[in-house]
Amino acid sequence: MFRLRTIMLSLTLGNRVTASRVATTAYSFDLWKAFCHAPVRGGSCSNHHEHPNDEYMEKPHMTNNADQYDIAIVGGGMVGMALACALSSMPLTKHLNVAIIDSNPALGLRNFVKKDDLPDPRVSTVTPATISFFKDVGAWDYVQQQRHAFFDKMQVWDYTGLGYTRYNARDVGKEILGCVVENKVLHASLLSCLQNSDFQKTIYPARLASMTLQSSHPSADREFQPSNTKGLSLLQKKHLGSIAKLELTDGSSLHAKLVVGADGSKSRVREIAGLQTTGWNYSQNAVICTVEHTVENLCAWQRFLPAGPIALLPIGNKFSNIVWTMSPEEASVHKTMSEDDFLKAVNHALDYGYGPHPTSISHGQHIDGFMSSGVSMPSSGSDNFEVPPKVVKLVSERMAFPLSLMHARDYASHRIVLIGDSAHTIHPLAGQGVNLGFGDASALSNAIAEGILTGGDIGELTLLKKYEKERKPANIMMMGILDGFQKAYSVDFAPLNLLRAAAMQGAQYFQPLKKTIISYATVPPSFVLRKTVQYQYMEGESQCSILLFVGAVVHETRDAAVHFLISMTWIVFSVESIEFRVSI
Repeated sequence: MFRLRTIMLSLTLGNRVTASRVATTAYSFDLWKAFCHAPVRGGSCSNHHEHPNDEYMEKPHMTNNADQYDIAIVGGGMVGMALACALSSMPLTKHLNVAIIDSNPALGLRNFVKKDDLPDPRVSTVTPATISFFKDVGAWDYVQQQRHAFFDKMQVWDYTGLGYTRYNARDVGKEILGCVVENKVLHASLLSCLQNSDFQKTIYPARLASMTLQSSHPSADREFQPSNTKGLSLLQKKHLGSIAKLELTDGSSLHAKLVVGADGSKSRVREIAGLQTTGWNYSQNAVICTVEHTVENLCAWQRFLPAGPIALLPIGNKFSNIVWTMSPEEASVHKTMSEDDFLKAVNHALDYGYGPHPTSISHGQHIDGFMSSGVSMPSSGSDNFEVPPKVVKLVSERMAFPLSLMHARDYASHRIVLIGDSAHTIHPLAGQGVNLGFGDASALSNAIAEGILTGGDIGELTLLKKYEKERKPANIMMMGILDGFQKAYSVDFAPLNLLRAAAMQGAQYFQPLKKTIISYATVPPSFVLRKTVQYQYMEGESQCSILLFVGAVVHETRDAAVHFLISMTWIVFSVESIEFRVSI
């Protein structure tokens, strides 16, 4: 028996996906334990706990002609480069010597993005918080020189025609809700920012092959294992793991006080370190592409269909990005069908396909069937339901990729820390994945600066756990909310359809709720957790998420009634405390 505080939410911001159905028999408390003690995914383990000093780094045993660095960032994608830029922009960290390990040849180029190129289908919806982070590290000026699209409105609606919500930045006194930017533009902007700084960085065009912890005492060297200190003297234990040695696929090697895993969902760093994960695959693929309109698209659109949501995101110059969630079989068909047939399918999905348009409620009318209290909710003309602009041309290849959820039980071990998709991959329904990754980069750079300020060791586990403690609740909360939304919209069940519509209509016509939703979507989740939700984060061995546990119960069940009850408890109702006896 345990208690869960849930929150009220009916927003989905600019992206996508959906869930698999897995046979089930019974649910016991063992499922909860499984999330707290998930099986290891990948190689051997790590967890050394001593705190060495810099003097040990100069010993001949540790040098072996390998280069020495303060930090080695494995993965030079958007999140890895964001961390490097953050470190280069802070007075306490700009003196650090950093290695970036990535085989992507783009890291050795300058100005590899041309503004006149057709938009790439891989885009991200960055929040105002992420934009502020880019401005702080000096990268936003580069973004503004390339194609990007701010939007101040978005519309979310259901295929049943029972409900819709329109969000406007002015409702919370903001100028924008977000900005859609191609991933290559974000990456190139961060890279340009770093190249134009005097930050000490070295790029290794290779991949990580192996990694060991070394010390100033030869007999104390150990592979990555959680507890391998038997037979060592106290002196050897003191010197254990004072530096990490990385062997690369091109035969080179280097040493670093701290290794940052920013190498994606199939992280080699996480695998070698033996950091455990939990999660599941959704039985859904996302089809993405770039399309063109005859008019400029200034709004973000998302419609929930029976098989998953379709999103239409503006990217400037009459172009938009499509993200369409569907089954793998449907994805294969839509990826290979003719352009004309695909355009017809897209316009069908964004207009009258699958069901009617929702009905806008005029001033003074009641939300009939949804608000029995008789409260009248005014609607301005700009809040009336609108049909998205028609798609007239396909201007990029169609790409498809499978969708999944993954979360690392620990983000850090001695001299190892994970950020971005290496630590968590989430349902892309609200486009929050990359924003969470940038939040990780910001938090870790601050933790490193704090360690330097206090004279500590930047690879010390206690310091890295501070970063983990700050980021894990925010990431878990967002993962749980989006996974819950995905599950609630994956079942065509009449009572659930009505409650979904009620949630949308409530958000549309009840302004305080709408403002809360917009604020949650545009403010860093960690801030919301501290100031609004009062989420009860569990310490010690129970640091994994109640939300993920409840998500697992919903994910495993095929019973529509159970699916309906748990999903709506999770999403719609604000419950002070709910007791779950996990013996369904």
